[in-house]
Amino acid sequence: MQLNVTGHHVEVTDSLRGYVEKKFERIGRHFEQVIDMHCVLTVEKLRQKAEVTLHVSGSAIHADATEENMYAAIDLLADKIDRCLMKHKEKRIANRTSAPKARKT
Repeated sequence: MQLNVTGHHVEVTDSLRGYVEKKFERIGRHFEQVIDMHCVLTVEKLRQKAEVTLHVSGSAIHADATEENMYAAIDLLADKIDRCLMKHKEKRIANRTSAPKARKT
């Protein structure tokens, strides 16, 4: 899994990049088929925003979170994307198991 972290109106320091990598490593444990992740950290006046786009086989999953603190926004984003990814995984499993069976004639 490849992780790209970029900043918009904010400098991405090594500690910030390490925090993002630490928070998103659990995503690799829950779902092995993540191709790459692109995380954008943005500062707009008093709002700190974190966005991530995951590219998995067949689709892309996007989530964002806004808080007053960048680390809190990253925490919230990690929880959101984890829930979205688990939902995507459940849908894939449900579609695979509930396929209609051919009738014998």
